Amino acid sequence: MAEYIRVCDVEKYYGSGANVAKAVDRVSFHVEKGEFVGVMGASGSGKTTLLNMLSTIDSVTAGHIYYEDVDITELSEDKLSEFRKRNLGFVFQEYNLLDTLSIEENILLAMTIQGYERQEILRRCEEMLKLLGIEEVGKKFPWQVSGGQKQRCACARALVNRPKLLLADEPTGALDSRSAQTLLETFTEMNARLQATIFMVTHDAFSASYCGRILFLKDGQIFHELRRGNQNRRAFLNEILDILSLTGGELSNG
Repeated sequence: MAEYIRVCDVEKYYGSGANVAKAVDRVSFHVEKGEFVGVMGASGSGKTTLLNMLSTIDSVTAGHIYYEDVDITELSEDKLSEFRKRNLGFVFQEYNLLDTLSIEENILLAMTIQGYERQEILRRCEEMLKLLGIEEVGKKFPWQVSGGQKQRCACARALVNRPKLLLADEPTGALDSRSAQTLLETFTEMNARLQATIFMVTHDAFSASYCGRILFLKDGQIFHELRRGNQNRRAFLNEILDILSLTGGELSNG
């Protein structure tokens, strides 16, 4: 697989003077195209800060982040906005759906903003509804469907523009175990079928076991990395739990 993202000696500080807090401390790693990477760590370990810098929501204090040959830390605000629109998709714990629009319209809106032709918009929307198993609720409104269906709608909206990277921040946090499993299986399918590159922050070992590789953060630094390789998910889950037992914090196994 080709290298897609390079994170080089990235640091992030908050505050000033005597009140400086270091959230991310000289972190370096890369993500290859088509990888499904998870980031784990206790609260305050820097995992969401790291995701926010990768997603251009937050800026680095020092270091560089490259998407292929583009150094996003050097881009102006306008160019960052354009880069985000063209390359990134987001799935958060909160669904951020518009209640006044149907499930279908929430997905269509993402493409309408991008200026696609109507036929292409409708074709891709239908394709996403089917892929995520929510075609039967397409005409319903968010308040009429389950949490799992809302989250799958959020996934469809994130993926319909075919982003180069899908960023997921605790995407199963508000879901029951069945809906969480369905969503994670959807991520796995999108990763396999669409070659979607996924970067997911989670505190949950069950969710992390669906990834191909996991970075473990502690005090703003990567202290361990696990690759799933050819082992089954259950074996990988046990390996993850072994590492988590060394970190402490409020981590769970789902």
